[in-house]
Amino acid sequence: MLNFELRLTVPNQASAPARALEPDIVHRLAQFFPEATPVRIPIRLSRANNIENGEAKTGAISWSLLQETVIEFGTPHEVLFLVKHPLEFADLVLVESRDGALRAEASVVAVQYHPDRAVVAARFLKNVPNWIVKS
Repeated sequence: MLNFELRLTVPNQASAPARALEPDIVHRLAQFFPEATPVRIPIRLSRANNIENGEAKTGAISWSLLQETVIEFGTPHEVLFLVKHPLEFADLVLVESRDGALRAEASVVAVQYHPDRAVVAARFLKNVPNWIVKS
């Protein structure tokens, strides 16, 4: 009876953290929104400046451009996207599509923090009819 032993060695072992693809990170949060559908809509995202306790200090809201990003998932009432600048629960944001078809105020309802970015879900403050159409 022959007995063989096979040993494999890797000369330079190393490990590195795998970075998930951005849509995969957003998909994890989308699982908490049963109606979420992938949409990939480029947007400009602005943050409300003069808000205190959920209300405008001077009566009118002023907006500062936060960044351009992409709505990765959406429901009839929420949008889910990645940001590089931190947002917090209840922050007010303005979501505007590049073509102007979507312009809506929303409130942050969920945030998942990751290194150098955060996944955000924001709920529209008013009904936005037909912004998302399922086929």
